[in-house]
Amino acid sequence: MTRKDVLITDYVHPVLLEGLHSMGFNTTYAPEMSRQEMERALAGYKGVVVNTRCALDRNAIFSAQGLRWIARLGSGLDIIDLDAARERAVEVLSAPEGNAQAVAEHAMGMLLGLANKLISADRNVREGGWMREAHRGWEIAGKTIGIIGHGHNGSAFGRLWKGWNVKVLAYDKYLSNYAPQGVEETTLEKLKAEADILSLHIPLTEETREMINAEFIEACKPGFILINTSRGKNVNLSDVCRALQSGQIGGACLDVFPTEPPGHSQGETLRAFETICGMDNVVLSPHVAGWTVESRRKIAEVLLEKIGALRG
Repeated sequence: MTRKDVLITDYVHPVLLEGLHSMGFNTTYAPEMSRQEMERALAGYKGVVVNTRCALDRNAIFSAQGLRWIARLGSGLDIIDLDAARERAVEVLSAPEGNAQAVAEHAMGMLLGLANKLISADRNVREGGWMREAHRGWEIAGKTIGIIGHGHNGSAFGRLWKGWNVKVLAYDKYLSNYAPQGVEETTLEKLKAEADILSLHIPLTEETREMINAEFIEACKPGFILINTSRGKNVNLSDVCRALQSGQIGGACLDVFPTEPPGHSQGETLRAFETICGMDNVVLSPHVAGWTVESRRKIAEVLLEKIGALRG
């Protein structure tokens, strides 16, 4: 029987396949594999490469007795039961370094689109209109930008604002003395009170689940802009919807949602999403902030380096 070493469950840059082969791994490339198919096949592999579509829960990890490492295409580890991995001594690798720039640029792009009403303006011109006054935008210069979470993504987002004549505040509960020149390290209370634009760059944990809720929003500067390229469940979507309706949130840029695709949501969350879809002060994208041509290769290179270190 042919030896099977690594199962790859999503589309990857060819560099990753070539690198794994050069290390002596035999790979099974199955980018269309479902989560159920992965769980049935996993027992035969030493390593697995996954993305959000193929999450690994406790049962999957304990059922795969030969599994030695999990490589996550990107950064969010909430799709993997980390406690189970530790108990089984399975190494968990991720590549936040690989798509941090992509996430930062996407967040900035969404914000620029919102500020300049570009989506509505584009649609208006395509439909034969020429509504100039209705598409008068607002400038980011002179505003205060608040960044929650100053890891790879948050710090990359902060660096983009050099030369923009903005004030950048950053808060990270688990870091200290981290802010580079041009970024002010501050408290969460000050950030909420002063930020005109608030961008989330945090993982999904029990502590951060629905961190952005009615109480949090009420403590923020009235009319602030919310950007979320982190995890959809960091936000209570119904509370955000109500704040958009009241004007406490002046606009939102949302790349991630509590349920994805969000049209598969239920109850109040689905109603909130449908209401948000009718708002002109919201820009939406389908969880693609970290997906660029460049990040696809960089993620592969980062994971290869970390997999190689495991074997070292």
